[in-house]
Amino acid sequence: MVVNFKKINSNAVNPKYAKQGDAGLDMTAVSIIETDKYIEYGTGISIQIPYGYVGLLFPRSSITNVDMLLKNSVGIIDSGYRSEIKFRFLDIGKNSFAENKNYKIGDRIGQLIIIPYPAIELKEVDELSESERGLGGYGSTGK
Repeated sequence: MVVNFKKINSNAVNPKYAKQGDAGLDMTAVSIIETDKYIEYGTGISIQIPYGYVGLLFPRSSITNVDMLLKNSVGIIDSGYRSEIKFRFLDIGKNSFAENKNYKIGDRIGQLIIIPYPAIELKEVDELSESERGLGGYGSTGK
């Protein structure tokens, strides 16, 4: 599948797979904005996700080497979005005694996975079918 993308920053790095068979395209930071609520990394890339597909933004496994968490856990890029792909992180190291380690410009900061999604039609009903779990919530299936 061919997906169009555009560099909107001259320093942008083309999204690419690190290894053959990888699911996620590595995304590289080209800008940083820090606020008291998050650190935002711009990739300098905008993309044209095909209709019927969604782009999902995930942290890379290297997130374990920095004091950060992806703010929204998984980012969603809808097919109509044409602005820059950005990653927002929560800096969890601000109050630690260890040296704060964050991503820097030029670091691969996340991954983009593009997948198809089904068109869902919701139907309101008075009752739902029974299930083995029933109405059990958090922790109801055991340890």
